[in-house]
Amino acid sequence: MGRTYIVEETVGQYLSNVNLQGKAFVSGLLIGQCSSQKDYVILATRTPPKEKQNESPTHSKAKLDNLDEEWATEHAHQVSRMLPGGLLVLGVFIITALEMGSEFQNTLRRLVFAVEKSVNKKRLWNFTEEEVSERVILHFCSSTKKIFCRTYDIHDPKSSAKPADWKYQNGLSASWLSLECTVYINIHVPLSTTSISYTLEKNTKNGLARWAKQIENGIYLINGQVKDEDCDLLEGQKKSSRGNTQAANHSFDIRVLTQLAMKRDILNTVADRCEILFEDLLLNEIPEKKDSEKEFHILPHRVFVPIPGSTVMLCDYKFGDESAEEIRDHFLEMLDRMIQIEDLEIAEEINTACISSSMDTEASLDNPDDEQPKQPIKTTIVLKIQQNIGVIAAFAVAALAAGISFHCFSD
Repeated sequence: MGRTYIVEETVGQYLSNVNLQGKAFVSGLLIGQCSSQKDYVILATRTPPKEKQNESPTHSKAKLDNLDEEWATEHAHQVSRMLPGGLLVLGVFIITALEMGSEFQNTLRRLVFAVEKSVNKKRLWNFTEEEVSERVILHFCSSTKKIFCRTYDIHDPKSSAKPADWKYQNGLSASWLSLECTVYINIHVPLSTTSISYTLEKNTKNGLARWAKQIENGIYLINGQVKDEDCDLLEGQKKSSRGNTQAANHSFDIRVLTQLAMKRDILNTVADRCEILFEDLLLNEIPEKKDSEKEFHILPHRVFVPIPGSTVMLCDYKFGDESAEEIRDHFLEMLDRMIQIEDLEIAEEINTACISSSMDTEASLDNPDDEQPKQPIKTTIVLKIQQNIGVIAAFAVAALAAGISFHCFSD
């Protein structure tokens, strides 16, 4: 039996309302959350057109090969940055005026593997063996409204398609728990004589990789308490006389989801900010300073915007000189959603995030009382990543009416 996809009803309306406007097809991404038993789709967003094309629908079959895989995967990479912990790109869709044929399935198969590779190539974490490895492809025929839904195992490039159920549900996005915590990051990365010659970007990534292991091994608390694997997620939970095993498994599934969601949100947001900074430096051709000069860069700030009628929030990243109108336009381009500027919420105080490096004989840039590296280093360049993330958000499918508070910290 294949996987079941529970889909927000507005996603179906979105797919039906996409106008091909003479194009052979429109492709895009499906966004939601995996669980052990079902997957939940709460958003669909078309890949923005690279350039205007005038095509005739009568030539749709011949033009399908024109799908720009590189453009589509870059869109997926950009969108993945805008998803809080717990939400993923679950797969891809394509809309055509023709019903599903083998050429459509082959195109979607290539695309879903390429998208998965793109969104995960710069992650600081890896999927566990227990997590769902299936991703969905969806074909929607605009003329007949028929849907063709299949899944592939993205861990197996030779996997064959499996059938999947696509079921709509009204108000699905309202059934999520919103999880929040505040994290202050202060990472010192002493650099060896070998790594001194590396770029700031490479040294930053190396330092973040080591820090990521600390976060993954960090202690996870629910309402200030460590919960055993065989206990209830929240106090006061009661199991009915029937289905005790299922209820216990469901509680455990939600607890695992929330732990992964929060930790990965912390890892994603820091890695994404650094990556966006280096892209900005490259775009504006700002050269790195000499070793003897102190280098100081402000990381972008995270901006949240809610999905109407839901606790789920999407996010983007904003440099200090970027306007709210630019953020609004980016949401429209990447997620095909018009947002209200007044709904934008900056998650942290201004001027609290930085990456800096300098030549020094100490492991600290600013505070001589900071912990020093245990290993002696003759000449030390110190990379310091400092970030007051403030409120970050992750989401899990709501099995409970109560809220959950989190504290994540490394050993």
